[in-house]
Amino acid sequence: MVEQMQTREAVGWEQPSHPTLIQVEHGKEGSFGTRATSLASRPAGALFCDLSAARKASKRTYATVQASETSDIDLNSDVVYFNHSCNPSMVIDPAKMEVRVGDKPIQKGDELTLFYPSFEWSMSQPFDCTCSEKDCIGLIQGAKSIEPNVLQRYWLTDHVKKLSGVVNVNGSNGINGH
Repeated sequence: MVEQMQTREAVGWEQPSHPTLIQVEHGKEGSFGTRATSLASRPAGALFCDLSAARKASKRTYATVQASETSDIDLNSDVVYFNHSCNPSMVIDPAKMEVRVGDKPIQKGDELTLFYPSFEWSMSQPFDCTCSEKDCIGLIQGAKSIEPNVLQRYWLTDHVKKLSGVVNVNGSNGINGH
């Protein structure tokens, strides 16, 4: 218990936050090699976990999620370890305070990833994407820097849709835009 309390003080929440769903794999000390993998299989579109521990952030950082045009949230959970991918396995909906499986089912052991520009209009720390996907965007700076025809391929939060002017095909905004 003392070890858990120290962990909570170090990261801001008790780890693991979702012990039956998320496995956090830490890279070498001082690296950004941490990732999250699934401990459960789920069908496409299924609710994966809630964000009930999230709280309004006092300022935007690399670890916050843009929840609206004017506010960010601290996730206060292991969801913060979901890396970016241009072919994400998950979608995060801060308005509903939930994370859902993307447009393909996930299996136990799959990496849990998000398309960061789906919820970030501009980012406090842009970075070069290393996902190696066929349609990789490259420099990730937020949705503001991505052409609307590219954005419409993805599931987007309401604030990103509003700011970008993107309306998904047939007006839908399902998982990854389908």
